Amino acid sequence: MSLLDETLARIGPQDAHWRDQARARLDQLIMPHWALGRLMDLAVDLAGIARSLHPPVARKTIITMAGDHGVAAEGVSKYPQEVTTQMVHGFAGGLAGISVLARLAGANVTVVDMGVAGDLRPLVEAGKIVSKRVAAGTANIAVGPAMTRPQAIRAVEAGIEIVESLADSVDVLGTGDMGIANTTPSTAVIAALTGTPVADLTGRGTGIDDAQLARKIAVVQTALEVNCPDPRDGLDVLAKVGGFEIGGIAGLVLGAAARRKPVLVDGFISTAGALIARSLCPTAIEYVIAAHRSVEPGHRAMHRLLGKEPLLDLNLRLGEGTGAALAMHLVDAAQRILTEVATFDEAHVSKAPS
Repeated sequence: MSLLDETLARIGPQDAHWRDQARARLDQLIMPHWALGRLMDLAVDLAGIARSLHPPVARKTIITMAGDHGVAAEGVSKYPQEVTTQMVHGFAGGLAGISVLARLAGANVTVVDMGVAGDLRPLVEAGKIVSKRVAAGTANIAVGPAMTRPQAIRAVEAGIEIVESLADSVDVLGTGDMGIANTTPSTAVIAALTGTPVADLTGRGTGIDDAQLARKIAVVQTALEVNCPDPRDGLDVLAKVGGFEIGGIAGLVLGAAARRKPVLVDGFISTAGALIARSLCPTAIEYVIAAHRSVEPGHRAMHRLLGKEPLLDLNLRLGEGTGAALAMHLVDAAQRILTEVATFDEAHVSKAPS
């Protein structure tokens, strides 16, 4: 049995008993009923995931998956492809947005080369990043498949392997991404899975102008027509129009679910990975916490398909795992509400008349 098959076989739902126990406690806290709203909903999820009224959340790691895309040659991004390599060096040096926000959240950052076109061997050899390299970037989806099906499986399994390597030292996972032009395959993924018109899903990514946006819409439409991804088969969608880092993020979600750990899914590209994971195992999404809603118009369609309401809506469009890092503060808050706020009986406070 392959690693992917073994992982899928281990994934089960949240525990209803512990969800009920958490809800019963939260119902009795010294405040008006459910006065902390979605933070209390999140606390129920944490209890159901951890099977405990004291879900562990202290040890946090954000995994930033990096990969390049052949479709960058179509002029769909404001930045040249070499920026991917340069940004990975920035992550490794602790200089990027994710570096700062992860430190604030008390989270580690693990950077993974899933298929960057540049030479990252010095960083790998220095132990500053991890290599799960599938190839030096995907092929151009405007003219053919992004990757082979075996490469798609390898990308997903790489994400699972990362979770397995961290599982005994982490309580909460966060996803992140880096890859110039990666909003283009992510748009193709959600378009393939939903059949929504491409123009309704395509955004400006790194800040492209109107002419580039029109070009990007045309490129995504061409990619779908050329490759005909099967919406019933997540691996086919990934192979035809996805990216190595998108596959790796799908593996992170599946690995987290198999290990019964919450995974904060970041922005547009990360959510494309979660959608691939959902196609392979719908139950895995019970372990997903949608960190935020980005400005990419397709992100709303993604959240609808996942059945998730994101915790934050701050007009973010950076990726890297920055939204996941910010949402980790809310995970801490939800856990403390569940574990530290007293009930009416514990505090000897009179309840409202029934």
